Amino acid sequence: MLNKIDGLVRTVGFAACAGLVGLSAASAYEGGAVTGGGTIKGMVKFAGAAPEQATLEVNKDKEVCAVGEKKSKELVVGADGGIKYAVVSLTNITKGKAFNGNAILDQKGCEYLPHVVIVPKGSELEIKNSDGILHNIHTYSEKNKPVNRAQPKFKKVIKEKFTEGEMVKVTCDVHGWMTGWLAVAEHPYYAVTDETGTFQLTDVPAGEYEIKVWQEKLGESTQKVTVPAGGEAAVTFELAAK
Repeated sequence: MLNKIDGLVRTVGFAACAGLVGLSAASAYEGGAVTGGGTIKGMVKFAGAAPEQATLEVNKDKEVCAVGEKKSKELVVGADGGIKYAVVSLTNITKGKAFNGNAILDQKGCEYLPHVVIVPKGSELEIKNSDGILHNIHTYSEKNKPVNRAQPKFKKVIKEKFTEGEMVKVTCDVHGWMTGWLAVAEHPYYAVTDETGTFQLTDVPAGEYEIKVWQEKLGESTQKVTVPAGGEAAVTFELAAK
């Protein structure tokens, strides 16, 4: 009797594990050729009067870091209300165009350039030190293992990998005003808004999707979008101060 119960438990356990594996495999993104894909074009705008960018205090390595005034990039709003450095992505796409490529994050003038960089998950992020002084890469995340590495002037490039999709904050323990973000992407349908607040996602398979915007100070917002085969869909987000 005990052997029968033990066998039943093992059978049920195996089936449950197999189901979880199957679910995981089913949710993985599949990249390939897209036929009749469409384009999503849009804008992320600030609702209300645009706030001024704060001036950052540079108090170390001024011969390198204080070349030009440093402004906070946590909320950059253009003349027409467009928000720069917002991350737009599709939340429910599992199949589409090929997904690959590496990313570069530079430390230049004691700033992270670009302020927000898209990093395909599982790929290499090349972290450059163009300043010729000591920096220290320190990341903060929930799903990925944190990075805390010194990068002295002779180490021009270091490489890291991030295996889970999420927004990862990057700081420098040597220069406290330095802040950047990594958008660890689970598929290729991610974009960072430009100085006018606009973005574009191309080769999107026709269908209905949820599209999300993330902004480091204003939070997240989602809406629905329908992409026609070979056509365009327009999306506008308006984010307000919290």
